[in-house]
Amino acid sequence: MIYVLDTNSLSNILAHYYPDSFLTFWKYFDEAAADGSITSVRESKLELEDRFSEEQTKRLLCANGDFFASPNVDELAFITKIYAVPHFQHNLEQKKLLKGGPFADPFIIAKAILVKGVVVTEETLRPHAAKIPNICDHFGIECICLKDFLVKEDWRS
Repeated sequence: MIYVLDTNSLSNILAHYYPDSFLTFWKYFDEAAADGSITSVRESKLELEDRFSEEQTKRLLCANGDFFASPNVDELAFITKIYAVPHFQHNLEQKKLLKGGPFADPFIIAKAILVKGVVVTEETLRPHAAKIPNICDHFGIECICLKDFLVKEDWRS
């Protein structure tokens, strides 16, 4: 199984799973990154760089320099399918449209569908929302939170 981690889940990891204190977690993380069973997207890296130091974001790359993948043509094509659904156009936050900058949500979803993976995000499914879980639900993509990922993969010390 391949898990595609959203920026907010990666933010929780960087903010709470200190490398010096959670050795077992980082051992699992590095192994999963190295074998490709966890991944993310370039846009998440760019979002994280706005919130964390370069040293902290580099920690995510220790085991696998390809962890933050650039989108391929098929992923870009799928993003157009997401926004072909008028309701999901609300996912494009007005602030991001006006200010510019990275926006990882559609890239996370596109990566997950094309690798037949699971999205890991801290967002929750809410009626009539245009968030990651709603879009995943619409396209039949499994979507779980970080806690559920840790339980599902039995990452414990």
